Amino acid sequence: MHMSTLTSQRVEAAASLPWWRYRIAWLVVGLPASAVVAATASGIIAIRGADPVVAEYGHVARQAAAESLSREEATRLPAELARNHAASPRR
Repeated sequence: MHMSTLTSQRVEAAASLPWWRYRIAWLVVGLPASAVVAATASGIIAIRGADPVVAEYGHVARQAAAESLSREEATRLPAELARNHAASPRR
């Protein structure tokens, strides 16, 4: 057989294959599909394992009430306490 005949036969055989026979097609479909599955699993884990919402700050709420702070100051108090605690040097 001549070289051009073999090449043309291979081209014809390759052209007649269905899409799932090509490895690159599985990469094109598989990589985005795996990203969607991983994102969905991460979302489910995040929703099911979410920490409960703290209804009251306990001592902070009592302290705010005792000092009769304004509502705006009372809502800022937990953040300020956390900031001050984080900024304090370790002993």
